[in-house]
Amino acid sequence: MADVAALAGVSHQTVSRVLNDHPNVRSATREQVTDAIRQLGYRRNRAARALATSHSSTVGILTIGSEFFGPQSTVLAVESAARAQGYFVTVTALDRYDTHSATQALNHLVDQGVDGVVMVAPFEKVIDALDDAGLKIPVVVVAARTNVPSADPAHYVYVDQRAGARSATGHLLALGHRKIAHVAGPTGWFDASERRLGWQEKMQDAMASTIEVPAESWLAPAGYDAGKKLVDLVCAGEVSAVFAANDYLATGVLRAFWEAGLSVPDDVSVVGFDDLQIADYLIPSLTTVRQPFKEVGHAALTELLNSTPANNGPKVIAPTLIIRASTAAPKSK
Repeated sequence: MADVAALAGVSHQTVSRVLNDHPNVRSATREQVTDAIRQLGYRRNRAARALATSHSSTVGILTIGSEFFGPQSTVLAVESAARAQGYFVTVTALDRYDTHSATQALNHLVDQGVDGVVMVAPFEKVIDALDDAGLKIPVVVVAARTNVPSADPAHYVYVDQRAGARSATGHLLALGHRKIAHVAGPTGWFDASERRLGWQEKMQDAMASTIEVPAESWLAPAGYDAGKKLVDLVCAGEVSAVFAANDYLATGVLRAFWEAGLSVPDDVSVVGFDDLQIADYLIPSLTTVRQPFKEVGHAALTELLNSTPANNGPKVIAPTLIIRASTAAPKSK
C-alpha cells in the first residue's frame, strides 16, 4: 500500500479509503490510486488483513457429494451470494454421512479461520454434529428440519418441502386421481421425510389410500427399480399416478414405464421434484416442483452475516409447482 501511495502521490489512508470504496474520495484521486494499483499489480494481503481485523472475510461451506442436485445447486448459490458481498468461500465435502465425519469437517473449517459456516447437508446424522462441534461462530443450516430445539444456536433456511409435496399431490388429486403412489427418497434425509409427509397428509385429507415404494438413493437407477415394482399395480388399475421424491427418481420411473409399454400420461401420470433442466426436455416433459436455489443461497448468506444470538425461527421459502405434459386426468375421467 505504501508503494501505491507513493506512485499515486497520495497518503496511505487515501489508498485504504479507495480500497474500501469509501464515498469521501474525489473521482480524480480515486482514478490516480486505481491506476497505481494497476501499474504495480497490487493485491491485498488477506492474511495480514485477517490478523489486523480478526476477520478472514471467508465463509465455510460444509456439503455432501456432488451427485446430489439440490445441495450442489445451493452451494453454488451461496458462493455467488458470498462473492457479491466480498467474501471468499472454502468448501469441505463429506464422503461419509455420519456425525464423526461431519464434526471433523466442521473443525477443519474452523481451523481455517472462517467467519461463519453454512451447512448444506440435509442429512440427519450430519446435523447432529453441530452439538458435538460446539462452534463459537455463526452457523446457518440449509435443511428442512422442522423440529429445531429452541436452544439450537444455528439459524435454519430451507425450501418448504412439505408444501411442495402437498402441491404436487394436490395437482394430481385435482385431476381426479385417487390412487397416487409415492416413490420415497432414502431414509435419513430431511427433504425426503418432509416430501413423504406432504404427500401423506394430502392423501389423508382426500381420504385416499396410500401406496409407498421406498428408493435406496436419490438417483435414476433407484427410480427405475421402483418403477418396475409399480408396473403391475398400474396395469391392475391400483395406481393411476406417481409422485416421485425428485426428478432423477421420476426419470427412472418414466424409463421403467416406457419399457413396459405404459403411456405417460395416458396410462399413468408422473410428477417429480426439483425441476432439473432436463425435466422440460424429457418425453413427455415432466411436471415437477421447482426449488428457488438462488433465493435459498442468498437467504442463507444473509442469515449468516446478520446472525444474532436470538434465533427467531427458520427462514422458509416457498417452492413452485411447474405443470407440464406428464400429468393428465385418469382414463375414467
